Amino acid sequence: MTFISRRALLAAPALLAAPAFAQGAWSPTRAIRLIAPYSPGGGVDTTARLLAGPMGAALGQPVAVDNRAGAGGSLGAAELARSAPDGHTIMVDAMAHTVNPALLRNLPFNYATAFTPISQVVVLPQIMIVPLSAPARNLQEYVGHLRGQQGAPYGSSGNATAAHLAGALLCQRAELRMEHVPYRGGTAAIPDVIAGNLAFAFGTVSSSLQLVRDGRVKALGVTTAQRIASLPDVPTIAEQGFPGFELNEWNGLYAPAGLPEAATARIYQAMQAALADTAVKARLEALGAMPLGTPPAEFARYVTEQRAAMAQLVQEAGIEAG
Repeated sequence: MTFISRRALLAAPALLAAPAFAQGAWSPTRAIRLIAPYSPGGGVDTTARLLAGPMGAALGQPVAVDNRAGAGGSLGAAELARSAPDGHTIMVDAMAHTVNPALLRNLPFNYATAFTPISQVVVLPQIMIVPLSAPARNLQEYVGHLRGQQGAPYGSSGNATAAHLAGALLCQRAELRMEHVPYRGGTAAIPDVIAGNLAFAFGTVSSSLQLVRDGRVKALGVTTAQRIASLPDVPTIAEQGFPGFELNEWNGLYAPAGLPEAATARIYQAMQAALADTAVKARLEALGAMPLGTPPAEFARYVTEQRAAMAQLVQEAGIEAG
């Protein structure tokens, strides 16, 4: 399976060079609702709240975050899908936006046609962490060890999350037969990695980096196309014998289908202004998130490609809705 490369993510952030849009007169006439389809305090909620203030300043109207959690983000997505495409309701969603179509049935909307993609806002790389006792110095050595430990457990932050999907993809590419153990949340699996009860887990930079620096776990690889600045000595999984391997968490900005081009352009530009804000950049850096800000057309292509790739992975790995 080939996943779409995001090398531009690390080389030249798109937010530095905004495309030229057709000019049109559009401005919001009232407060904008920014749906976060997950509970307060999580990654998507954090991204939404970081964007809200600077976006509101750029648009001349307040942007209010509205948490609509449930059903893997699909309840909030359904709320957006039935909203008027007038620019006054938008949504930040996780990479589950491209996974849910392969998992969830009988939805009241179609993920492929219900939304206007505006931008991939940030990418959150994942780190493969293993116990200090793991008998390997690198990923290839550890894969060889795990081939003799078929059925060993690996952990994730939950069923069909980016961490689960990264583990499933590694097992598929490395021809490993392992047991997936879903936990509740991004840090819940870590104690069992430290204790050696799990062979590995994937975690975000914010949940795993300090553990690596403190010498409590080993980092054997990162899921980005290129190495990350916070762990420059840790190779990517792709460069350790698994070319094309890339599976990160990410957050995207969407509006209902049919949003006029002028409104799309204005909201996109406001999002760029938010990502350029010094305080926002500092907070994202602290979370291990990489601002991206791809333009709408590029993001629309990426969402289409990822939806197909995730459907293939879900089917081949036998992943079902939890």
